[in-house]
Amino acid sequence: MTRYFDVLVIGSGLAGQSAALRLADHCRVGLVCKRGLEDSASSYAQGGIAAVLDIQDSVDAHVQDTLVAGAHLNDPQATRFVIENGRRAIDWLIEQGVPFTRDDEGYHLTREGGHSARRVIHVADATGQAVQETLIRKVRAHPGITVLENLVAIDLITARKLGQPGNRCFGGYFFDVEESRVITIGAPNTLIATGGAGKVYLYTTNPDTSTGDGIAMAWRAGCRVANMEFIQFHPTCLYHPQVKSFLISEAVRGEGGLLKLPDGTRFMPEHDPREELAPRDIVARAIDFEMKKRGLDCVFLDISHKGADFIRGHFPNIYARCLELGIDITQEPIPVVPAAHYTCGGIVSDLRGRTDLEGLYVSGEASCTGLHGANRLASNSLLECLVFSEAAAKDMLASPKATLPDLPPWDESRVTDADEEVVIAHNWDELRRFMWSYVGIVRTNKRLKRAQHRIRLLMREIEEFYASFRVGNDLIELRNLVATADLIVRCAMRRKESRGLHFSRDYPDMAPVARDTVLRGRR
Repeated sequence: MTRYFDVLVIGSGLAGQSAALRLADHCRVGLVCKRGLEDSASSYAQGGIAAVLDIQDSVDAHVQDTLVAGAHLNDPQATRFVIENGRRAIDWLIEQGVPFTRDDEGYHLTREGGHSARRVIHVADATGQAVQETLIRKVRAHPGITVLENLVAIDLITARKLGQPGNRCFGGYFFDVEESRVITIGAPNTLIATGGAGKVYLYTTNPDTSTGDGIAMAWRAGCRVANMEFIQFHPTCLYHPQVKSFLISEAVRGEGGLLKLPDGTRFMPEHDPREELAPRDIVARAIDFEMKKRGLDCVFLDISHKGADFIRGHFPNIYARCLELGIDITQEPIPVVPAAHYTCGGIVSDLRGRTDLEGLYVSGEASCTGLHGANRLASNSLLECLVFSEAAAKDMLASPKATLPDLPPWDESRVTDADEEVVIAHNWDELRRFMWSYVGIVRTNKRLKRAQHRIRLLMREIEEFYASFRVGNDLIELRNLVATADLIVRCAMRRKESRGLHFSRDYPDMAPVARDTVLRGRR
């Protein structure tokens, strides 16, 4: 089965949906969702969207905060481009009907770690969910958007794969989970908006769909990938046996929450003068240090001193979820641990969202735009999605429309049904465990070499399995995860310093010059 669109958008989060809505008045858009339209990492975002919205704030201040958080590895031009376009992005969301929280002075702005001012606009403590719900209604109602759900991306279709001259993307192959078959989708322009790769780690705040699909596909297609060593570990994921990935928002610390040891002693003042408002990498390492030093399963985040009315008003969803689990955060602290949260590196793109392949664009967490540098500043992620999706949409509409060649169907003539799918489950578990142990918050050369050795063994085994058997959801995701893990380790081994999210015991100092780690794919 083959379908054709003017633009193929792969990913149902904010990056994908906002691009689709900006394009749909002008062309036919196919929006591919790995699961349902409602399933994405964007809906998990609690804190909000950072933008300069207050007269006491400034673009220069937001830029400086972003550079400091990113350990000055950020691209200055890209950083300023995103932040200067921040207000317009927020205005667009307001036009769509997003119900941002108000106060007596207009929209309520909160402050999060690493920010020098209150600039995070939000919808209580469930911003991502509110934004997604608003856009989903628009997407489903728009006649120019065809929503294709339960399709797992396998690979991009390129001129090279078709034996044609040039360096262009023509669409992709997708596994239809409901029909258990592979379909072909062709388009002159394709946008990767597949999110990050948090599921490569054992503990993550990400949804199960975050398996690095877009990054792995673009890499196999010949695109450059950069700065994959910078995996952001969110400092405060709820530690509870019944919940695997519930995030305790950065805004809890921004509004006065304090990190404490089991005996009630604070520890952040010993690690950084900014205390609980230090950037995420510093807070995550501090928690990791205290847990390992004292043999703790978790630490505690306490905001009970702010009073019940304040807590229920500012954090209604966190309050309700914790209460369901027997934790009354108005009376007691929240047990928390760090967890893999955000992929700061990704597919290299320019200020129009263009990758190294003609007709292939990227937006959101799958990209490496230069905004985040060595560590993402809190609440800059949704802003990046909005700004670069708009930029990519504009470039697509302004570019001449390419002619599509005949696209061949997926070839299953030389494969059979898998006979031992338990191998996939075992490999998946092994990968996530050794990535957590060897390529986590603190790294060493020895740990990275161990991880690389195991990854190479897994890659050979998975490629043999992939070449011999019909594809399925788990195999596709595992193939993409191990490719992403390989990119993370290769980048980490190249960086001979500690900077931002990459901390090496073998190279504890920061190099005098900040340089990107760029890997070049085969074409």
